[in-house]
Amino acid sequence: MEVVELSTNPVQTVDSDPSRHLWMHFSNMGAYAQGVEVPVIVRGEGCYVWDQHGNRYLDGLSSLYCVNVGHGRTELAEAAAKQATELAFFPTWSFAHPRAIELATKIADLAPADLNRVFFVGGGGEAVDSAFKLARQYHKIRGKAGKYKVISRNTAYHGTTLGALAATALSTARAPFEPLPIGGSHVTNTNVYRLDPQAVDTLAEAIQERIEFEGPDTVAAVILEPVQNSGGCFVPPEGYFQRVRQICDQYDVLLISDEVICAFGRLGEWFGAQRFDYVPDIITTAKGLTSAYAPMGAVIASDRVIEPFLTDNNVFAHGVTFGGHPVASAVALANIELMESEKMLENVRANEPVLRGMLESLRDIALVGDVRGAGYFWAIELVKDPATRQRFSPAEGKALLAFLAPELYRRGLICRADMRGDLVVQLAPPLIAGPPHFAEIETILRSTLVDAAALSLPTD
Repeated sequence: MEVVELSTNPVQTVDSDPSRHLWMHFSNMGAYAQGVEVPVIVRGEGCYVWDQHGNRYLDGLSSLYCVNVGHGRTELAEAAAKQATELAFFPTWSFAHPRAIELATKIADLAPADLNRVFFVGGGGEAVDSAFKLARQYHKIRGKAGKYKVISRNTAYHGTTLGALAATALSTARAPFEPLPIGGSHVTNTNVYRLDPQAVDTLAEAIQERIEFEGPDTVAAVILEPVQNSGGCFVPPEGYFQRVRQICDQYDVLLISDEVICAFGRLGEWFGAQRFDYVPDIITTAKGLTSAYAPMGAVIASDRVIEPFLTDNNVFAHGVTFGGHPVASAVALANIELMESEKMLENVRANEPVLRGMLESLRDIALVGDVRGAGYFWAIELVKDPATRQRFSPAEGKALLAFLAPELYRRGLICRADMRGDLVVQLAPPLIAGPPHFAEIETILRSTLVDAAALSLPTD
């Protein structure tokens, strides 16, 4: 899995202004209209990408937690091309095709316990929306039509569709589109760095209390990420998911494991539920399923969840045009085969302590308060005072972000500096990464954080 640097300079000319017609996601388009240059990434190889000027960057975020097998894998491109010449597209609406059948069978084999049914969609948000609809209809055809609410955790992000936004607990993501569909409610997350130690052992009980507050006859599902992304890689305390499983069973509530990020090797296992030893009723996934070489998502349901749909002519009244797309299915199969043949999960497990050790070594920098994560999915929380865990004020945090985000990129590292909750820097390198890449990350992170610690910050 050694990455070979390209021998040619992959500079590509961009003929038109990218800010003129392209509406970029979650982007301040006004800044680009005022002359800020749009970063244009033109090529990738292994753990690296290059921009239009020929500058090389270490992709320390797997291009948004997606490109698990690394860039430039010809095996996946060839699988896509071969499938496109054989059968470019046919829907899975009352039809099937070989690649979708093979992929569903493979995923069922990899998934925990009896999660044996795979419903394909186009991406992560669609997977979450589909899981919510599935949970509602599952209860309705069992005579429990009043169960429609979904419980998630504070600061959690579950997608941008209106249904997924109801579970997303970020006011900045929700406010522009309110009022949202009814039924979303939220409980304490597992940010143990910010919690009273005595409260850690009772975090799961907050879910039970919320179910009882909402009324058990109204709650359809609980949706949780194995490691919560938004807020900065919150890892569950020991026994948390086992207790949540008990609570969901007690109240006839489905447990949805949102693994759009955490599945397909990100945590060193095929699924995050396996990493933390629990069995959900439904898994939502996307991103690493194809390593983003083609857009695809999936809802993986247990035998118990599909059972009511196998009798009395009950039909899951839902579908999307491109669910189970033949080309995407072929890419996913090749992606999984590549992960298996190159033992990428084993690589993550072997090198997780090295990655963690590198990040822990940054604790001598005045800004670094906490280091947390699992597998190849980590966050550094930045604080004003590590001794007291004092947060930065909004003005201070904004100034730090304004420095960190562009400066890390300028110095050659793509990662995520964010303040959804607390101020964090997140890393999720491709699963092929190893100690040399970690050393490069450390060099850039250290110098940038040291410079950030020396900034004169504004006051509110």
